[in-house]
Amino acid sequence: MKKYIVFIAGSILCSVVLPAQTLKGRIKVDIERTTGTIDSLLYGNFTEHLGRCIYGGIYDPASSQADQYGFRKDVLQASKELNTSILRWPGGNFVSGYNWMDGIGPAANRPRKKELAWNTIETNQVGTDEFLRYAERMGAQPYIPVNLGTGTLDDARNWVEYCNSDTGTYYANLRAKNGRIAPYKVKYWSLGNEMDGWWQMGAKNADDYGKYALEAAKLMKWVDPSIKLTVCGLSTWSSGTPDWNRTVLSHLKGYADYIALHYYFGDRTNNYLEYMASMQEPEKEIKQTEAIINEVRFKHRIDKPIYIAFDEYNVWYRTGVEEKLEEKYNLQDALAIATFLNTLIRNAHIVKMANIAQLVNVIAPMMITDDKLWKQTIYYPLQLFASHCYGESVNTFVQSDTFNTQRSKGIPYLDVSCTYQQEKQALVINVVNRHPSQAIETTIESQFGTLAKKATAYEVNGSHLKEENSVTQQKVKTVERSFDAGGKQFTYTFPPHSFTQLVLSVK
Repeated sequence: MKKYIVFIAGSILCSVVLPAQTLKGRIKVDIERTTGTIDSLLYGNFTEHLGRCIYGGIYDPASSQADQYGFRKDVLQASKELNTSILRWPGGNFVSGYNWMDGIGPAANRPRKKELAWNTIETNQVGTDEFLRYAERMGAQPYIPVNLGTGTLDDARNWVEYCNSDTGTYYANLRAKNGRIAPYKVKYWSLGNEMDGWWQMGAKNADDYGKYALEAAKLMKWVDPSIKLTVCGLSTWSSGTPDWNRTVLSHLKGYADYIALHYYFGDRTNNYLEYMASMQEPEKEIKQTEAIINEVRFKHRIDKPIYIAFDEYNVWYRTGVEEKLEEKYNLQDALAIATFLNTLIRNAHIVKMANIAQLVNVIAPMMITDDKLWKQTIYYPLQLFASHCYGESVNTFVQSDTFNTQRSKGIPYLDVSCTYQQEKQALVINVVNRHPSQAIETTIESQFGTLAKKATAYEVNGSHLKEENSVTQQKVKTVERSFDAGGKQFTYTFPPHSFTQLVLSVK
């Protein structure tokens, strides 16, 4: 906001317009103060048989972009540019009514079925083999939730055999008959989806789910002991309590490798600062879940670690099933995603997997309009994190002005995470300036190591908070620029409503 000084000189009234005051901030970094190793699985994605995600999204034989298998080449390329590390499929709510046997064998012979999760017709043209080959071409780890809603224990263990066993048994031979002799070796599996929710087919209470998931886990691990299993944690819309997580983990004991948390957020009150303040909630949920994990491990003497997997997260508040969940994102949504990713980095010791929902068209970082792919605002912060943030999470000291909302007090305008890769001597500082109108001139201090002079800044910003991209214009995107750092300290001014990633070398 501009300030005016008004004074009287003789009989003349004069006014002078002064520039808006730039706020001040401090960030101190010590690369020896690491908090956890960053797992590349934080940069995952999610595809579900919902709306235009699978059909008309990644798979569209009628498109000019279709490859020989019917998959869109532009979506595959944009996914590679996102450095997508792990891809979850086939759901979501969809999986709780899915029979995986419907999606194998000759495509012409596959059944068309009424799909109850999203009230559609499922053609089963994309099934297990199509998905797993697609993940291979993308260079991503596949991640499969099994049906613990309407599915049986045999369905779960047979699916693992089909994907992972050498030939010589019925389901492995069936895979070979369908054209794949070598096993896919799917490492990551989930024991159902949101089984605490009333909206889920076959929903269960914590005790019933824990018992059923345990039996499924035993059979799946007996087929392939090397797989990693995720159990359903408390989901976003559930009316349950954290006791769900405690009960489920107590049942699964040594079988659970991850517990899944789902988190969706957005500007539901049309109040930007309230929206930004609400992004403190995921960190609280992480701390609470971590405490329960530690309690259960101590009580049951579980030696192996249990991690958190945010295997569904994104901005989602504008659209419903009628609109096929085709959210259009703006700049403030990109800032929310950057803040969420900062949260994951700061908690890299316990959060080891994350899957943004979903890949294309459906609450997604990319859209297809008139057979043309374009990138939404949220694509760019996700791409920057997945391109540069590896190695160790580094603890930082952050000092900045704060803001208050009706629901929250003392929220810093600057939200920061930091990573360091020893082998590359690369220091990355991720900064969201949440102030809607003022830049923050920030002193950045290295408490260990000397910074090289030449550095790079990547900025995601726009002219206003509600700025969106479209099939014809990319108004919000990454802008790269060089700047001088050097020594132990430098100053960088973070523009209002921006996400900035500083990439530096430490000597």
